[in-house]
Amino acid sequence: MKISTHILLKNENRFAWYSIMSVIKYVDRAHIWDTGSTDGTIEIIENIMKLNENIDFKKLSVNKFDEAKIRDEMLQKDDCDWVIIVDADEVWWDDSIKQVVDTINSSGDNIESIVVPTYNLVGDIFHYQEKKAGRYNLASKVGHYALRAFNRHIPGLTTKGKHGIFGWFDAEGKRIEKRNQSKMIFVEAPYLHATHLRRSDKNQDVYKRSKKLKYEIGDEFPKDFYFPEVFFKDRPKIVTSVWNTPDLKYKFRAFIETPLRKIYRRTLLRFQKHGY
Repeated sequence: MKISTHILLKNENRFAWYSIMSVIKYVDRAHIWDTGSTDGTIEIIENIMKLNENIDFKKLSVNKFDEAKIRDEMLQKDDCDWVIIVDADEVWWDDSIKQVVDTINSSGDNIESIVVPTYNLVGDIFHYQEKKAGRYNLASKVGHYALRAFNRHIPGLTTKGKHGIFGWFDAEGKRIEKRNQSKMIFVEAPYLHATHLRRSDKNQDVYKRSKKLKYEIGDEFPKDFYFPEVFFKDRPKIVTSVWNTPDLKYKFRAFIETPLRKIYRRTLLRFQKHGY
């Protein structure tokens, strides 16, 4: 079974190294397309390319970001059997990505998509969002979950939608997660998601990035929590450490906003159908 990963990114200098390096050796091909990074992300990718030959790197000149169009181009260029979607703020454990790949290799001809759980980080690498914050409804589960792998041979597979509500669709215009539910399986293979952290020294230059940064006091991981292996491996000097903690300004704002967020999640958020 031939497996590729699609990574579409812009200004991800804080986590791109860790994200890509956590999955690169488990796939046959990595399609990494940059839409205009100016924060050192491109230099980081070039460093990764020195260590790995299975990368298709493309630098795009984008006036108006059209996620569906770009991802469809990636899809059409690919000749693999399965695609694992990895964003540059998502960092996998070795066992997690292995589990997804093993599932594809053993059952890929009989299933269409794979859903996994996520830890959504807030504040720093040591804290994550409470369960009630997750609203994605996938594989008969509601919470912090993501559809992260799909069979490229789904009939008429294409992409539609704007950033935030983007999705993959079949020939009948149906979202792939709405197809035969018996062919969408859940795998207990979590990853760390840094979407709510500061991901770049130039966050302000990325579409909708400011809306994703959360000022929140999260649940703390146990002291003996086992972080992804890639955090402990050698890295170039241009790659930022992940072990930094928030300053007092962040902590004060998080102290004010956290109770309001929790009230919102237990009232109005209950009626929200997606998790963006």
